[in-house]
Amino acid sequence: MEERNKTLGEFIIEKQEDFRYSSGELSRLINSIRLAAKVVNYKVNQAGLVDITGAAGAQNIQGEDQQKLDVFANDTFMETLINREIVCGIASEENDDFIVIKGGDGNHNNKYIVLMDPLDGSSNIDVNVPVGTIFSIYRRVTPVGSPVTIDDFLQPGDAQVAAGYVIYGTSTMLVYTTGHGVNGFTLNPAIGTFYLSHPNMQFPKDGNIYSINEGNYVHFPQGVKDYLKYCQREEENRPYTSRYIGSLVADIHRNMIKGGIYLYPTSSKAPKGKLRLLYECNPMAFIAEQAGGKATDGFGRIMEIQPTELHQRVPFFCGSYNMVSKAEEFMEASQKV
Repeated sequence: MEERNKTLGEFIIEKQEDFRYSSGELSRLINSIRLAAKVVNYKVNQAGLVDITGAAGAQNIQGEDQQKLDVFANDTFMETLINREIVCGIASEENDDFIVIKGGDGNHNNKYIVLMDPLDGSSNIDVNVPVGTIFSIYRRVTPVGSPVTIDDFLQPGDAQVAAGYVIYGTSTMLVYTTGHGVNGFTLNPAIGTFYLSHPNMQFPKDGNIYSINEGNYVHFPQGVKDYLKYCQREEENRPYTSRYIGSLVADIHRNMIKGGIYLYPTSSKAPKGKLRLLYECNPMAFIAEQAGGKATDGFGRIMEIQPTELHQRVPFFCGSYNMVSKAEEFMEASQKV
């Protein structure tokens, strides 16, 4: 079979031996995410036709207004994962605390936990800008047979066994890694099947796109300001092009294909950064590194950070390897002044 004609289901079966614990559970887990993604995709594509846009009248744990589609996506992924009886725990950006899940016979023998941002960039729904789902999968660290605890969720990113995202845009794609490269699958909506469309995705080592909300420039640390001046200077292959969608999945996806850097630093308005380590930064860092890119907090590797809380925020620099390294140089230099 030609590589690009492979369905996601066929690809998962073929790559089963790549999983360190080859029991089939992780394959079924990714299949569950595939199913939930198709349901959410259908609703996202209806957003202009039915009463699914706008605020739901509540705020999530982050203090952000929950959109109706946020709630729908969260419920869909939760129900799909729970009903398949594969996971022992789930944590979502939309929920205050993690959820303990029993197996079908009432035990706690399942081995995997999932952390997710069910609908990243949801504030863009009303204006038809791409949104996405981000997921991160770990093997539990507490004994099998006991209920999961916070320790199962507060694992550093380099303990991830799989991570990925779904981007709901002009076409819908599911991109994921199990630590053996990054592959992208595009949904054929006519038959509801994901096909391998982007095998072995790679960040170009260099790029000419920088993605940051420059409206916050005055609030950025000096190192970021200096790096932005570098990006805008007319010399060598610069100035770079500024492209910022405001949807993490969409910005990272574009930069992985075209070459670029995404920055969400600390600021005087968000002194710890804004993005969540467990739901956004760790999974995107795993994907970036597997695609030859780099992800740091401006000084050190994102996936080496030891989490201390479920909804922890960190600064995030992610993208083409040489661009992230250059940004780190400016961050380091600013500390020495």
